[in-house]
Amino acid sequence: MTKAVDAFKKSLKLCVTKEMLLLSITTAYTGLELTFFSGVYGTCIGAVNTFGTEEKSLIGLSGIFIGIGEILGGSLFGLLSKNNRFGRNPVVLLGILVHFVAFYLIFLNMPADAPIAPLEGTDSSAYIKPSKEVAIFCSLLLGLGDSCFNTQLLSILGFLYSEDSAPAFAVFKFVQSICAAVAFFYSNYLLLHWQLLLMVIFGFFGTVSFFTVEWEAAAVVARGSDYRSI
Repeated sequence: MTKAVDAFKKSLKLCVTKEMLLLSITTAYTGLELTFFSGVYGTCIGAVNTFGTEEKSLIGLSGIFIGIGEILGGSLFGLLSKNNRFGRNPVVLLGILVHFVAFYLIFLNMPADAPIAPLEGTDSSAYIKPSKEVAIFCSLLLGLGDSCFNTQLLSILGFLYSEDSAPAFAVFKFVQSICAAVAFFYSNYLLLHWQLLLMVIFGFFGTVSFFTVEWEAAAVVARGSDYRSI
C-alpha cells in the first residue's frame, strides 16, 4: 500500500511539471484520434448508403487497413530509431501531416451526419461522391499516423524518465484514456466536420508542444548532461 501511495504521489508531481504538461497536449490528441479511428470512423463507413450492400463489410476492411498502417509505421520507425540523427520531430511531423491528409479526405468523402446517422444509414451527399477506395486509404493513413505519435511519445517518455518511468507512463495512459472517453461522448452528438476540426486543433498544438520538449531534450544531450524533470 505504501508503494502504491508513493507511486501515486510521484504521478501527481509529474502532472504539474513543464515537460509533462506539454506532452499531455500531444497525449490528449492521441486519445481523441484513438476514439476516432477505433469507433467513429468505422461507424461513418457503415452509415453511408452510397456504398451499397458492401457498406457493413467495409467496416472490417477498414479495421484491417488501420492495423496494417500501425504495423507498417511501428516497424519502420522502430528500425529508423536505431540510427536516427534527426531526433523524433521528423516522425511526429510526418504523423501529423499524414493525419491532416486523412482528415481532409474524410471531410470530402464522408457525409457530415455519418457519425450520428440512424440505423438505416444516411443518404446525404458529401463534397465528392463517396468512394470505397478513398475510405479504405484513409484507414491506412489513420493507422500510420497513430503509430508515428505513439512510438515517439513512448520513446521520449522512456528517455526523460528513464530512472523511474512507471509514473510517467501512468500519466500518459490516464490522459489518453480520459480524452478517449470524452471523444466517445461527444461523437454521439457532433457532426463529422466538427469532430475533425477538434482533432486538427489538438493535433497542431500537440505537435508544437512535442517539438518544444524534444528540442529541450536534444539540447541537454548536446551539453552532455543528464536530463532531470523533478
